[in-house]
Amino acid sequence: MRKFLVLIFCILSFQVSAMEKKTTFDKDLFQKAQDDGKVVVVSSWIKYCYSCAGQMKILQKAEKDFENIKYFSFDVTNKEISNIFKVEYQTTLLIFKNNEEIYRSIGETSKEEIYKAIESSI
Repeated sequence: MRKFLVLIFCILSFQVSAMEKKTTFDKDLFQKAQDDGKVVVVSSWIKYCYSCAGQMKILQKAEKDFENIKYFSFDVTNKEISNIFKVEYQTTLLIFKNNEEIYRSIGETSKEEIYKAIESSI
C-alpha cells in the first residue's frame, strides 16, 4: 500500500510540475488592458499546487476561446502583487471589467464554472 501511495504522489507531482508556472502580471499591462476595455482575468498560484495548474490550463485555453480577454497570473508568495489584489490564497481567480473587480473565487477548477464567470463578464 505504501508503494502505491508513493507512486500516486510521484505521478501527481510530475503532472503539477509539467505545467510551467510563471508570473505574467505586470501592473502597467494590467492597467492598459483595462483602459483598452478588455475583460481582465487574474489568477494566483504557488509552486507544487495541483489545483493551480488545473486552473491555469483552463484560463490559458479561455484566453484563446474568448475575444477581448487578457489573462495574468502571479505567485501568491509575491506579497507586492498579493497586496494589490488582497489575495491570501493560491488558486484565487479574479475578473475585472471597467476597472472594477466583478468576480472572485478561491479554488475554482471547474471549466464550466470558470467559463460561465468569464461569459457573464463579457
